[in-house]
Amino acid sequence: MVVWTVANQKGGVGKTTTTISLGGLLAEQGYRVLLVDTDPHASLSYYFGIESEDLELSVYDLFVQVSTKEQIMQSLCPTKYDNIDILPATMGLATLDRSLGNKGGMGLVLKKAMIKIANEYDYVLIDCPPILGVLMVNALAASQRIIVPVQTEFLALKGLDRMMKTMDIMQVEQDKPFKYTIVPTMFDKRTKASLLTYRKLQELYDDSVWSGVIPVDTNFRNASYAMQVPSDYAPLTRGVSAYKKLLSSLLELQKLG
Repeated sequence: MVVWTVANQKGGVGKTTTTISLGGLLAEQGYRVLLVDTDPHASLSYYFGIESEDLELSVYDLFVQVSTKEQIMQSLCPTKYDNIDILPATMGLATLDRSLGNKGGMGLVLKKAMIKIANEYDYVLIDCPPILGVLMVNALAASQRIIVPVQTEFLALKGLDRMMKTMDIMQVEQDKPFKYTIVPTMFDKRTKASLLTYRKLQELYDDSVWSGVIPVDTNFRNASYAMQVPSDYAPLTRGVSAYKKLLSSLLELQKLG
């Protein structure tokens, strides 16, 4: 099982869209995909019509009790897509830092849970909240590669700088080098800001920046409204085409190790 975490310490950069788009494309290729929602706002869960307030079990329960494989599987929600399941979020996640943040061993809860269900899925994609805390720490620790969406605007560079510093700190603490790919998102070639920010990303982070861009595409919003993965809703659009290229690049990097 391969685990990718989609993270950035800035909101509105395309984390959930990236998680859903890549997950949908992997599922179309026949892979069994689990999407994990670790954001208390539960946007990923709502995308697939899951009402977090109505759930008996969610990702929250992994943190408040030791869960068996059977209990973890009971926490999952199916979707209308045969190869995609969701480990949903609830607002209870917002209390974890206050209630459990100082408790020992809380940084590896998600990793241990994923190990228990490793034979059930080919890929796990974790959607992170934009806040450094126990949830992001868990998501980073559980992953083999971190995908960092960055909106191509100046202020997004500040959020990326914070994200990079967080990964540096965690690499030292865990004695584990992180593999990561920075993905320029919401790119609009008509604007000077997008062009300048993209060049700055390449200048500052060089080979860690994916060579392509995810363009502005209103079909992402429309797909969300229809509760469909973008590649199902509008398979021939430029946004989906860009995510296909990104996925090919990520799969190639995976082969290289």
